[in-house]
Amino acid sequence: MESKNGAIVRKHLGFTHIAAQHAEAVDQFHRRYLNPYVNFHRPYAVAEIEDAPNGKRRRVYRRWATPFEVFSQIEQCERYLRIGVQLTELKQFAQACSDTEAAIQMQQAKQKLLAGIAKRSA
Repeated sequence: MESKNGAIVRKHLGFTHIAAQHAEAVDQFHRRYLNPYVNFHRPYAVAEIEDAPNGKRRRVYRRWATPFEVFSQIEQCERYLRIGVQLTELKQFAQACSDTEAAIQMQQAKQKLLAGIAKRSA
């Protein structure tokens, strides 16, 4: 079974093989555009687990949030951050551009990446 992040990567880059010579460009795309978009701007349905009277558990999706929004609501979430990373810096980063602007930047970078891969592979 593929992880959720793997499914997101496949959604954006497709299922075709990308040669090792393009690994650095793909990695830079992930670090600079895709990961920030997914973590700070792309909401997902947040599951709440309810126990039914018959003993079964079911997931109910009542709210949508970004992974950062969910993380920042954890008590004392700062203790889970890397040394030198501040929660206020992450909040500023998340607010630096709108969700739509981040999506447009990511899509433009993806088109440029894929065009470069196609040109070098031809």
